[in-house]
Amino acid sequence: MSPSIGRAAISLLLIALVSWWSISLATDATGRILSLSLILGLLFGIVLQRGRFCFLCNFRDFIEHRKIDGVLSILIALGFGIVFYTVIMMAWVPVPQPDRLPPNAHISPVGWVMALASTAFGFGAALSGSCLSGHLYRIGEGAFGSIIAILGAALGFLIGFLTWNSLFTLAVHDDPPLWLPHIFGHGGALIAGLIGVVALIIITLWLGKRQPQPPSDDNKNYLSLAGQAVFSRRWPPVLTGILVAAIGAFAYLRIAPIGVTAELGSLVRTAATPAGFVPETLSGLDTLRGCVSAVKSTLLSPNGVFVIGLVIGAFASAVNARQFQPSWPDAKGLARRLIGGVLMGWGAMTGLGCTIGVLLSGIQAGAVSGWVFLVFCSLGAAVGLFTLRRGWL
Repeated sequence: MSPSIGRAAISLLLIALVSWWSISLATDATGRILSLSLILGLLFGIVLQRGRFCFLCNFRDFIEHRKIDGVLSILIALGFGIVFYTVIMMAWVPVPQPDRLPPNAHISPVGWVMALASTAFGFGAALSGSCLSGHLYRIGEGAFGSIIAILGAALGFLIGFLTWNSLFTLAVHDDPPLWLPHIFGHGGALIAGLIGVVALIIITLWLGKRQPQPPSDDNKNYLSLAGQAVFSRRWPPVLTGILVAAIGAFAYLRIAPIGVTAELGSLVRTAATPAGFVPETLSGLDTLRGCVSAVKSTLLSPNGVFVIGLVIGAFASAVNARQFQPSWPDAKGLARRLIGGVLMGWGAMTGLGCTIGVLLSGIQAGAVSGWVFLVFCSLGAAVGLFTLRRGWL
C-alpha cells in the first residue's frame, strides 16, 4: 500500500469513527444537538487546517511579510457571515426593539474592560504563537507545545474568575451590549458591516502583496492537480472564508454561535468552585452574551464536543496532507506559550470569548463588541510581535 493511500485511509477512518460517534449520540433532542456539534467541529477543524485559518498567524504574516491571503480569508468570512447572520436574524427578530436581542447571539458589553481584555488576548496570542483556535488545530498537526498554551489559558481563566466580580462592579455592570440593528436597523447594520469589511479588504490589498502561486506542471493530469488542490495545497482565501462563514451561520441557526473557549472555562470553573479557588457567585456572568463559562452539569456539552471534533478534523486533514509533524519547543518556547496562554485565558474569560466567539461570531451578528475586540486584539498582537522582534522577551 502506497503512503498516500495509507494516509487517506487513516483520515477516512477517523472521519468515519467521528461520524459513527455522532450518530450514536443522537438518541434524543440533547443528543442530536451534541451530534450536530461534533460534525460541525469536525468540518471546522478541516477548514481551519486546510485554509490555515488562524487570526494571529495570518496577522503576523501580514505585518512581517505583507502576505495577504490569510487576512483576506478572515475578512471574507466576516463579510459572508454578516450576510448569512442578517438573513437569520431578520427572521427571528423582524423589528429590532431596543430591549430585545437576537437569541443566543454573542453581543457582549462594550467598555474599557472589553478593550483591556482584547488587548491582553492579542498580546498573549503573539507571545504564544497562535490564538486559541489556532492552538487547537495545531495540536491536530502535532504541535504539542500548544497543549502548554491551552493549560496556560486554563490558568488565565482561573485568574479571570478571581478578578471578575471587581471588574463587573467597577465597569461591566454599566457597559451596554451594543447591537448595530438597534442603531441602523437590519438593512443599515448590514450595509455598515459590509462597508467596514470592504474598507479593510481595500487597505489589505493596498498594503500587502499576494503570494506567488507554484507553477503548474502540464505533465500532470487534471485529476492529480485537483487532488493536490484539495488535499495538499492551502485552500484559497475566498473558499476558506465562505466555508467558515457557512459553518458559523449554520451552527447559529441550529445550535449556537461558534466559539472555542466556553468548555475550557466551564471545566476550570466547575473544578475550582467546590475547592474554594473561585467565588461561588460571579456577578452577572451567567446573564451576559458570549462564550460564558457556566458550571458543568453534564459530562458532554455542545461546545466540548465541537472542540473535540475540531482537533480530530484538523488531525485527519493534516495526516492526509502530510502536514502532521510532531514537534516540541525548547524551554524558552514553552515559557512563552505558557505566559501567552495565561494572558489569552484571562482575556477570553473577561472579554467573554476569543477571536472566534467574540470577533468572528460577534461581528457577524452585528455586535459592536466584535469590532472593539478586532481593533484592540490587533493592537495587542502588534505590540506583542514588535516586542518579540526587538528581543525584549
